[in-house]
Amino acid sequence: MPDIQLFKYFESIADPRQQGKVVHKLFDIIFLAVSAVISGCQGWEDIEDFGHDRLDWLRKYVPLEQGIPRHDTIARVMSRIDMTQFQDSFSSWMKDCSKLTQGDVVAIDGKRLKGSFNQSDRRDALYMVSAFACENGVVLAQCPVDKKSNEITALPELLELLEIKGCLVTIDA
Repeated sequence: MPDIQLFKYFESIADPRQQGKVVHKLFDIIFLAVSAVISGCQGWEDIEDFGHDRLDWLRKYVPLEQGIPRHDTIARVMSRIDMTQFQDSFSSWMKDCSKLTQGDVVAIDGKRLKGSFNQSDRRDALYMVSAFACENGVVLAQCPVDKKSNEITALPELLELLEIKGCLVTIDA
């Protein structure tokens, strides 16, 4: 098994599960989910299917001793981990994977997350402000927008996460 550098970014995420009931390692699930989403998967069932289709490739990096977890297990585990820890880990990984250079364009924009509103009254949608590296085609960082505010108040927090000296920053008005 090769030394996977991605592990160092996500090893600080606490496993919220009762250890006596754990079947799949936390990093195996995170690696599967991140790999699948980067490959274009958009739901828990897609992630499970991705795992079955690419099991040999995945096992080059993580053992997956118990095979691919079911989609409901993936969803349950991912929903229980601390999303702040996950975001910090993911952002650190993205920063190291994609270095911005002089003159690169970083586009900052806010969006309502699809399906994030309360189904009964279509309220309480989650809004995020994202910084997108146009040259690399990756989201560098995201910050939630407070429900009683607008995107502008989240910008300082987002910009603090980034090292964008010498880059051209665009903000959707």
